[in-house]
Amino acid sequence: MVQTILPTISLEHFLKLSETKPASELIEGQISQKPMPKGKHSALQGDLTSFINVILKSKRIAWAFPELRCSFGDRSIVPDIAVVTWQNIPIDRDGDIENNFFLPPDWTIEILSPDQSATKVMLNIMYCLDHGSQMGWLIDPAEQIIIIYQPNQSPVAIASPVQMLLVPDFAKELHLSLGQIFDWLKVK
Repeated sequence: MVQTILPTISLEHFLKLSETKPASELIEGQISQKPMPKGKHSALQGDLTSFINVILKSKRIAWAFPELRCSFGDRSIVPDIAVVTWQNIPIDRDGDIENNFFLPPDWTIEILSPDQSATKVMLNIMYCLDHGSQMGWLIDPAEQIIIIYQPNQSPVAIASPVQMLLVPDFAKELHLSLGQIFDWLKVK
């Protein structure tokens, strides 16, 4: 078997490159492009981001950002939803939000697309947890399951529509069941 060794690039070099659509990520020195979101992915991302922001952003607890580039450690990733607590939001001299986030999200949420590697997404969530994230969700629309990751704990699979979802401590005001999440996919 012949193994091809691909050249690696640094985070500093990666951040100087032009942005791509869909976004590219730097993982272990390699650039990979995220798949283009499709209908279910987009619906869940939009509704969940809004749901979180209505409750947490309005109270200046946390802000949910769709497709926010987070660069930390030796990676630059773009979670589907990055939730950042208010005190961790970088601001500039004028008090405005910075463009660049050089920290892991406090809560990283990924929505699996049909042509996306679940393993790669899971490893990104675990990387975030290893670097300070409080929680990670992997939402699988095809299986209608959410796997919840927390530091130093086994993942928790939520598979029953009536099960309430675990959220980070800072988001305890959010009350949401698995069924509520997947009801957002219904065209009523």
